[in-house]
Amino acid sequence: MTAARAWVGDLVRDGCGTRAIVTDVRARGTVWVLRPQVGNGPHWETDDPDTLEIVARRGDHDGP
Repeated sequence: MTAARAWVGDLVRDGCGTRAIVTDVRARGTVWVLRPQVGNGPHWETDDPDTLEIVARRGDHDGP
């Protein structure tokens, strides 16, 4: 993991502009699993983490 790469718990914006939370990194760091920022919508995956723009790091977007 590099400082510029999204990781589990980070709030990100994907390549389509959708805000999401990274829930898992699988296959030895080659697949990022995302879920909607709110709600119980479907999960989706990306194999190109460079398309994920970090909006807030884990903990920075958590409420009180």
